[in-house]
Amino acid sequence: MQVKHLLLIAILALTAACSSKEVVDENLSEVELYQQAQADLDNHSYTSATAKLKALESRYPFGRYADQAQLELIYANYKNAEPEAAKSAAERFIRLHPQHPNVDYAYYLKGLTSFDQDVGLLARFLPLDMTKRDPGAARDSYNEFAQLTSRFPNSRYAPDAKQRMIYLRNLLAAYEIHVADYYLTRQAYVAAANRGRYVVENFQETPSVGDGLAVMTEAYQRLHLDELAATSLETLKLNYPNHPSLVDGQFVPQVAEADNRSWLSKATLGLIESRPPLPPGETRANQDVVKQFQDAKDAIPSDLKPKDANGDVIEEEQHEAEGNNDDRSWFSYMTFGVFD
Repeated sequence: MQVKHLLLIAILALTAACSSKEVVDENLSEVELYQQAQADLDNHSYTSATAKLKALESRYPFGRYADQAQLELIYANYKNAEPEAAKSAAERFIRLHPQHPNVDYAYYLKGLTSFDQDVGLLARFLPLDMTKRDPGAARDSYNEFAQLTSRFPNSRYAPDAKQRMIYLRNLLAAYEIHVADYYLTRQAYVAAANRGRYVVENFQETPSVGDGLAVMTEAYQRLHLDELAATSLETLKLNYPNHPSLVDGQFVPQVAEADNRSWLSKATLGLIESRPPLPPGETRANQDVVKQFQDAKDAIPSDLKPKDANGDVIEEEQHEAEGNNDDRSWFSYMTFGVFD
């Protein structure tokens, strides 16, 4: 059944693309244009309705139906799956008629257009996880609904907008958790902890707060930040005792710790280790820099190294200690050591 739906939609889209642009009769009056546009909307002929509404607005810009035609044009573009045209028409109406009694409808349709923008043909018929997709349109929709509810709290569209905002907020929080999980699998533990903390701080009362605490706990444990990990874990146990990451009261990481050993070490079951494992907070690049510095220091000829009175080379630690125990007199300091 789903394949049939997709084929039907593809055929209709191809037919619409190949059809010629409708020409609106120039002899139609304002009332006739508006009535025909309304009939097209009732018959779901949104392309034809869009053409008549545009003609009505351009031919009778100061007529009795001009403002209503602009509102109807937003709806016609929205139903015709033209989100950019719908949002552009909504923004134009808001800019031209900020005090219009139905301007809240323009705000609502603008948010609704962004709300449905991510739901394409595939998402309508296939089980796609919307929390894993780019949240750009969802974030725009949330902000546009927020404008509606803040400016027109008593609008007839405000209750529906608030319900959609709850859904969008949950979706955005779940998206952040997916990103944090990706960072965990890539061993980017600092980035994962930051994403988890962002969810906890900015998406309170969403189902993803517990997941954010779990991500923070796991990331801090990997970073060996025991105090932060313990604090996050206690908060998780206190507020979400049934979280999937807690098994019999013990925290179980969701992502297995990565094995960074070389193929030789894995093949010999660890009998041959090419390089020792890194300590917490250490990187291979830092180790290489330290090794290069040590090699360069060892390569200094003994003739150039500082020596004591017996001609023996002074070690670096001894040389630094002697430099720190400088007991010169004040006269030596004043003359910069000239008379030492």
